[in-house]
Amino acid sequence: MALEVKQLTDEQVKNAFRKYPLFKKLYDLVWSFKSILLSGQREELHTWITKAQTLELTKLNSFLNGLKRDINAVENAFLFSYSNGLAEGSVNKLKNIKRIMYGRCSFDLLRN
Repeated sequence: MALEVKQLTDEQVKNAFRKYPLFKKLYDLVWSFKSILLSGQREELHTWITKAQTLELTKLNSFLNGLKRDINAVENAFLFSYSNGLAEGSVNKLKNIKRIMYGRCSFDLLRN
């Protein structure tokens, strides 16, 4: 019989924060990033990046380097409400169809 956990209790979360302080820092960092994105305060983004760099985590630094590398596009995401998601989805679907047609996405290839 499998035990299904629907949601963590507040006590479980507090215990995790107490036992793993880095987890608490990451949790706060993620939520602050989300609030910055939703609020549209692009000036806060640079402060957030500086704060996130202090944790010196490899994967997080990789994400931060990607943000800094394309900072103009990230800042424009704060200014404009539109995106190219629909076009990207259509292009991805077309590429998948072509892969299937040319046999590069077949079950035989997966078996190998």
